[in-house]
Amino acid sequence: MIVVGFLAWVSTPMMGDRTAALEAWRDPAVSIHDAGDAVVMEPTGKASGTGLVFVPGALVDPYAYLYKLSGAVAETGLTVVITKPTLNLAFFDQRPLSTFTAHAPDVDEWYVGGHSLGGVRACQLADDPAVKGLILFGSYCANDVSGTDLRVLSIGGSRDGLSTPAKIAAARHLLPPDAELVEIDGMNHGQFGDYGPQSGDGVATIDDRAAQERLTEALAAFL
Repeated sequence: MIVVGFLAWVSTPMMGDRTAALEAWRDPAVSIHDAGDAVVMEPTGKASGTGLVFVPGALVDPYAYLYKLSGAVAETGLTVVITKPTLNLAFFDQRPLSTFTAHAPDVDEWYVGGHSLGGVRACQLADDPAVKGLILFGSYCANDVSGTDLRVLSIGGSRDGLSTPAKIAAARHLLPPDAELVEIDGMNHGQFGDYGPQSGDGVATIDDRAAQERLTEALAAFL
């Protein structure tokens, strides 16, 4: 019964908001397709040659990140590969990074990133020699990458009740000294995606469009 209950739990992810996802699908600057084990977002205009393998948070539908990442795809030419983790939990997914980078063979330079526990998994994947940098959404590393030459961007929200500003600050020493930390005022944990309220989260004081704009600004400045 415990196994059955666990399987039922991991099989019911927090689904992405349909309205937000449709806005990304309808963006003429962004092309989206399902590759089976991942969702691939590409610019319809000139691609920058830079790619991001993005790992969803625990039990969060990969499609919940389309809208929040679409701005960076459109504005910077970034290619994004959003993984579909095994059992909807990144830590059960032991596939190599090459499984996902293979979906975008024209990308010259790879970053790995993720939201919440997906970001923790991304920190572990960052030891792949193909990875130039790490991008964290409401997350922090559990392993030490401070001695690496990775380019790192860590974006937090001032109203995040799960990956709180204090938790991100406490794990700062695990990142390289030149890592860039950005805190978006008024943003909570769930606003790094679009999947509705999450237990334990803080109350956002900005709306989802403003959150997307701030994320796009941070990513564009970094990339």
